[in-house]
Amino acid sequence: MTATAELWPYLVLVVVGFLPNEIWRALGLVLARGLNEESQIVLWSRAVATAILAGVVAKLIVFSNGALANIPLEVRMGAVLVGFVTFLVVRRSALAGVLAGEATLLLGGYLFAP
Repeated sequence: MTATAELWPYLVLVVVGFLPNEIWRALGLVLARGLNEESQIVLWSRAVATAILAGVVAKLIVFSNGALANIPLEVRMGAVLVGFVTFLVVRRSALAGVLAGEATLLLGGYLFAP
């Protein structure tokens, strides 16, 4: 098998998944230039984006599939709690929260998965 035959799924992923989204992100940056960050439309957009992200994360936690479904719901919820508390304690560091939550999820999956 040639190297290009092994890489074609990644090319499809970039062309179909990444580029269409990046076009809209770039357009958003151009159109948002000069907007007041405290304006009602910017605050509303930020709230909608946060709500969508929270919904996706909640769906992944509660209705998991694949390997994540093998980890008990209590462990998944506990990992979220540990990540959130770490986020608050470590000066609102998203990186620290994600790393702590992921470490908790991995450890809990190792200890409690069937």
